[in-house]
Amino acid sequence: MEHHASDEEHYRKLERMYVRAPGNDFYAPKLSIGHGTTELAIPIDRRFYHSAGAAHGSVYFKALDDAAFFAVNSLVHDVFVLTVTFTTYLTGPISDGEMRATGRVVHAAKSFFLAESVVCDSKGREIGRGSGSFTRSRVHLTPEIGYY
Repeated sequence: MEHHASDEEHYRKLERMYVRAPGNDFYAPKLSIGHGTTELAIPIDRRFYHSAGAAHGSVYFKALDDAAFFAVNSLVHDVFVLTVTFTTYLTGPISDGEMRATGRVVHAAKSFFLAESVVCDSKGREIGRGSGSFTRSRVHLTPEIGYY
């Protein structure tokens, strides 16, 4: 995985693009990107609950997929990547505090990537994990999609 002179600038542009995505208005996540890695936090809100009073699995999926996705896109400087497959394991409930997901790339080729992510609660207990495959899209990273 080669480093580019503008890696840090690329990571900050991806972080700004992420925050500006309309769906994130609801979840209020915070994202930090490094080389092939990410850290993501989502504060738990009662609006995320299922009937039994804990966060719905869709929130786990979002945290895990976003963490893995941006770990991959940290290595791709010209285009948006796409999730091809993503397997999610829910291993514990969360009803307060925040979800903290970390993602990392485990395989990088020209246009195919594998990444893994783990999500923990505020006390550091693992509550889920996932892995997925990702590919390059034809959507260029430009200011029009929030990459600036």
